[in-house]
Amino acid sequence: QVQLVESGGGSVQAGGSLRLACVASKYTLSTYYLGWFRQAPGKEREGVAIIANGGGFSYYCDSVKGRFTISQDNAKNTVYLQMNSLKPEDTAMYYCAATSRLRIGCPDPEDFNYWGQGTQVTVSL
Repeated sequence: QVQLVESGGGSVQAGGSLRLACVASKYTLSTYYLGWFRQAPGKEREGVAIIANGGGFSYYCDSVKGRFTISQDNAKNTVYLQMNSLKPEDTAMYYCAATSRLRIGCPDPEDFNYWGQGTQVTVSL
């Protein structure tokens, strides 16, 4: 069974940085593609980034390109999201999720079957 547990959220000022971690159950990273998503209050869940091929492939949605970096550590069964130059509009609950379907482009929540519980990120001015 796939289990995903996020951590690393918190409150920061605009311009600051946070690193989120998603610990996956054993074999998940070798079986599925992992993505990060976020959902702000009153808004739909949206894609942030996706990683595949042991980290050899990644794709970022336009809203975070150049500021966020997705990576994975297979030995730790963990996917990270390094978030730099944070803006108030990045405030949201952040989720990691797993899918067996890889599409080139900003990840679509509809393609993902397994989800973590989320970690809150709050960015203030």
